[in-house]
Amino acid sequence: MANDHSLAVGHADFVAHYAAPRAPVPWPHQIGVIPRQAQCFQHRHAVEQLQAAIDAEAPAVLCQVLVGTGGVGKTQLAAHHARRAWAAGRLDLLVWITATTRESITDAYAQAAVEVLGADPADRRRAVQALLAWLEHKPSAAPCRWLVVLDDIADLADLRGLWPPDNPHGRTLATTRRRDAALTGNDRHVAQIGFFTPDEAAAYLTSSLAAHHRHDHPEQIRALAADLGNLPLALSQAAAYLIDADLDCATYRQLLADRARTLPDLLPDPSGLPDDQVTTVAAAWSLSLERADRLRPYGLARPMLELASMLDPNGIPAPVLTGPPALAYLTGSLIRAGREQPEVTAEQAVASLRALHRLSLVEHNPAASPQAVRVHQLIQRAVRDTLAPDRYDRLVRAAADALIAAWPDIERDTALARSLRANSDAITSHTGDALWRSDAHLLLLRAGRSLGEAGQVTAAAAYLHNLADAAHRHLGPDHPHTLAARHELARWQGEAGDAAGAAAAYTELLVDQERVLGPDDPDVLDTRHNLSYWQGRAGEAARAVAGFAELLADRQRVLGTDDPAALAARHELARWQGEAGDAPGAVAGFAELLAIQERVLGPDDPDVLNTRHSLAWWRGEAGDAAGAVAGFAELLADRQRVQGPDHPHTLTTRHDLARWQGEAGDAAGAATALTELLADELRLLGPDHPRTLTTRHDLARWQGEANGPRRSGR
Repeated sequence: MANDHSLAVGHADFVAHYAAPRAPVPWPHQIGVIPRQAQCFQHRHAVEQLQAAIDAEAPAVLCQVLVGTGGVGKTQLAAHHARRAWAAGRLDLLVWITATTRESITDAYAQAAVEVLGADPADRRRAVQALLAWLEHKPSAAPCRWLVVLDDIADLADLRGLWPPDNPHGRTLATTRRRDAALTGNDRHVAQIGFFTPDEAAAYLTSSLAAHHRHDHPEQIRALAADLGNLPLALSQAAAYLIDADLDCATYRQLLADRARTLPDLLPDPSGLPDDQVTTVAAAWSLSLERADRLRPYGLARPMLELASMLDPNGIPAPVLTGPPALAYLTGSLIRAGREQPEVTAEQAVASLRALHRLSLVEHNPAASPQAVRVHQLIQRAVRDTLAPDRYDRLVRAAADALIAAWPDIERDTALARSLRANSDAITSHTGDALWRSDAHLLLLRAGRSLGEAGQVTAAAAYLHNLADAAHRHLGPDHPHTLAARHELARWQGEAGDAAGAAAAYTELLVDQERVLGPDDPDVLDTRHNLSYWQGRAGEAARAVAGFAELLADRQRVLGTDDPAALAARHELARWQGEAGDAPGAVAGFAELLAIQERVLGPDDPDVLNTRHSLAWWRGEAGDAAGAVAGFAELLADRQRVQGPDHPHTLTTRHDLARWQGEAGDAAGAATALTELLADELRLLGPDHPRTLTTRHDLARWQGEANGPRRSGR
């Protein structure tokens, strides 16, 4: 049997060591060497949790398993507990085992049997069985208080038949990176060991530097701890590097942010590791990744972790890693590795995430949408550092493709939109030129547009200003993607409050587009649309009416009367007729447009909802406040159903409904509605957002109207 064979490995060496007669051991007795306590050992919250769980006279938990990714300090916690229990005189027998293989476990058990029981070293299998039998509780025998520590279990199969038995006088403490379901049960309790808290990380780094008479600014220490993800192993090795290289935290952070440097460049070499450590941070997870890659589905864990290494460490939406572009990358990775098989499925992609989760390389929690997958930032860095340049660039574009494929056209879920933008930021932060090969990846523009659509108009304008500069640099001034970036920049410049600047930017862009693309190109027509719009927003309503009238004729000629772009021109023409003073004309124009749009686009299309919004508004402006209230009330219900309660357009509809409630004579109702809206805008947009400030202003107005004589007009 496999177990018998594993017990026979190393038999000759074992017998040679223990063949001579042995004297009885003194009590209490220790077998194995407890790792030395790390310098500046951090007394963290997990220490007290561990003590409370297994240090009582009659604990509810006889076997405690500490689980966590490599480098979180599981061994140090176990050693601290073992050392304290031994020093307190609470143990008769302490066995410390480095449990990385079945052979190392059986060797330690056999050694304990020889020393404690006088077992025959020539029969190691019998010695192991004798020890496990002796550890069993025997009511008639004098109790022996024992602690067996199984440190760094690599494979749960290695413990099959070798877990210490339950005994009210004994304790078992195990550490592992594994999170298999097999760890639970049989009265074993699993405790997840995480990273230092920010305070613990800062305290540890401060103490480590002070031990070498080094002091740094507290803010820089905290920032460096955050850069290292509060990972204990990384903090200890970074402190050693700082001291050996005579660097301060600010300088080290600059080096750490440099993509041209790898983790091995910024940490001690193996000969200079602190605290008797045997592996660098860069190599801490390599064995775990190899083991994960050998779990089913075979060979997918590594490419899945590569893909996740390009995305946001704080949370990746599951569809990003299971959509068609991700599956194509995983399939391609297997093909490049020489494996012939059908295309990878979404089910296999999820299984690869579970394999990584079992080895504590990722956190996979499908219920935590839209942040279902989390990866420590240093694990990501270590993975990226191993990639050859061509594979790195291919991976960047694969991750960007996966993200854009998961990005909905209508951002109904604001939390998902925030997560997608965070993942976009993560990709662009370490991509170099990969997203600019031959053209600009669609992700670059989509992320900027999403910022604006979420109401972060100033941030969108700043983002797109940088994007337009980068496009000019990478692609040249006349490339279509450079022109597209300028188009988006002008739009959000206007949305940020500079209508005249937006009109001027569109005027300049139109000249270049007509030269490069020709007068009837759809992008040129779009620029004419936006130019007229922002001219109107800048106070030139009559000029906007003339521009949209000309544009409508050209769009109908080039695209057809039912084309969405032609319908959009009709929408703006009606709107600016109203702004120019013809409110009844605007109502008629919007009513006519709505009938066409509902036929062409369907009732739930966003453009249809926008037309209904405008129709309700201009009814109010034409003197029918009650009609405006009815229209906005119906629209609000549909916006909430189609776009979601937190969508910016839904918030705008709520605001305008409240306004026309007030204008229709219900000032108290308007104030109540704006009070509720303000709470949501504070939650979603923050106190300084222009929409939040406008709502506060209008709330004050209608509160005043509700508490005093009704005044007509605004």
